[in-house]
Amino acid sequence: MADKIVIRTISEMKDYLLLNKGRSVGFVPTMGYLHDGHMSLVRKSVSESDITVVSIYVNPTQFGTGEDFDKYPQDIDRDLVLLFDSGVDAVFCPEHAEMYPKGFSTFVEAEKIGARYCGASRPGHFRGVATIVLKLVNIVMPKYMYMGEKDFQQIFILEQMLKDLNHGTIIVRCPIVRESDGLAMSSRNVYLSEAERKKALCLYDALLLSRNQISSIDEIKCKMSELIANNDGAVDYIAFVNENTFEEEDMINDDTRVLLAVRIGKTRLIDNMKCNKQEGQV
Repeated sequence: MADKIVIRTISEMKDYLLLNKGRSVGFVPTMGYLHDGHMSLVRKSVSESDITVVSIYVNPTQFGTGEDFDKYPQDIDRDLVLLFDSGVDAVFCPEHAEMYPKGFSTFVEAEKIGARYCGASRPGHFRGVATIVLKLVNIVMPKYMYMGEKDFQQIFILEQMLKDLNHGTIIVRCPIVRESDGLAMSSRNVYLSEAERKKALCLYDALLLSRNQISSIDEIKCKMSELIANNDGAVDYIAFVNENTFEEEDMINDDTRVLLAVRIGKTRLIDNMKCNKQEGQV
């Protein structure tokens, strides 16, 4: 078993991997402030890989003007305890100057799909995400990268990026982890007041309306929008897409997934769900 260490620089990460050459590496990229959704990815990597590396890095290039970069929740000491107690071997915690040194000028553009939905609401977001993830997988060189399906558009874009750029890392899609009442776990849930936390359940309730429906997609969208509005939520988007192509669907089938983004108070939340599962199944 490799020593459990915190790594701060790219050169140290490369040295660590060289010492463990020949061992399979599982990787979980995070921005920290870990919850059980993150830890489910960690546990899967630990069970399937010789070495598990987790990164904790709040990436500035995926935040737009007026977003929460400066106040993004952080608790590195707590995160490290959780990770090492769960069997993680190394945690990569670089500084901004390490990831974006002076003169840095190369970015990955997530065209087409990256311009839709969250990309339309947050211009430049997926450009930042794709760039940092490509940098991280080039540094860590994992066999598998474990990612949660809550950020479904992000997973799809990153899978396409790795395929297009002939990268060997494989993304392992992991199910959304929810609170007992259905709310998808998110580091941003901490921003919600007690009253807003109750109203945020409208995302999950709205998603359930899409399951096993014979109504038209337009009718379902109207029902979902009405439910969200009744809980003082502001809909950013509701989209029904084919989860294999990310093209919008005209009717629900076995490959349809509904995506939505909703603002509860000042907090923007996202969630998604397959449309053909048994109602109430989390």
